[in-house]
Amino acid sequence: MEVSNDVHVESARIQRLIEDTLGLQPGNLVFDFRQIDGQVRLDLITVNPRHQQSFLFRYEVGYDKLDALRKMLGYVQNFRDSEASYTLQWRARGDKELQTSYFRAHNVYEALDKLYYGRDLNTITVFSVVLNPSS
Repeated sequence: MEVSNDVHVESARIQRLIEDTLGLQPGNLVFDFRQIDGQVRLDLITVNPRHQQSFLFRYEVGYDKLDALRKMLGYVQNFRDSEASYTLQWRARGDKELQTSYFRAHNVYEALDKLYYGRDLNTITVFSVVLNPSS
């Protein structure tokens, strides 16, 4: 596999690999990069097409954009081996319908952080958090 010298081409290639690995359509995954203390933090955000809510999937920190993307690719290729699966039932303020979302996390607090990512805690009511049996 040849690696491009163009950082943008390589970045797009890795982003497509991450989408393909997760089985998500373009537009259902947001790659949010920002500088923190001289490094790059990549927040990988999923957008649920059914209820149009976004959640944090995972964040990685790297020395540059490509490093963070490569770390994220490594994670998505292996995350099912390292984290527990949680089912959360919740409802957005003003909605009548109960929603169900699934998260991979090391513990219940991390799963809740992913649910509440980028939003006020008062905008979502959580009804249940279940640790799913591992297979």
